[in-house]
Amino acid sequence: MNEYSLLIAVANTATLLTGGAVALLAYRAFRRTGSGALRAVAVGFGFIVVGSLGGAIAHLFGGSVALGVTIQSSFTAGGFMILLYSLYAKTTTTTTVTLRRSD
Repeated sequence: MNEYSLLIAVANTATLLTGGAVALLAYRAFRRTGSGALRAVAVGFGFIVVGSLGGAIAHLFGGSVALGVTIQSSFTAGGFMILLYSLYAKTTTTTTVTLRRSD
């Protein structure tokens, strides 16, 4: 372990918690609306979170900072590509209207 291990662990924990929260909220919005763009947002943030976790595991347990950075950077780049796709994805939403008769 080096002098940056604690800082790396804290930063990856923050990424895991905040990115995971965004991914969960995007997934819930996708389930509610059926929007493919929101599904891509959830997958993109999930990809970034998985990369952060994988990089942290490689660094802390594998002992290689270079491998951890490589894993995390690759997944971050992939996640941002998915997020970029979500901005251009065609959105088709389903709207349900419920009418209630008043007596």
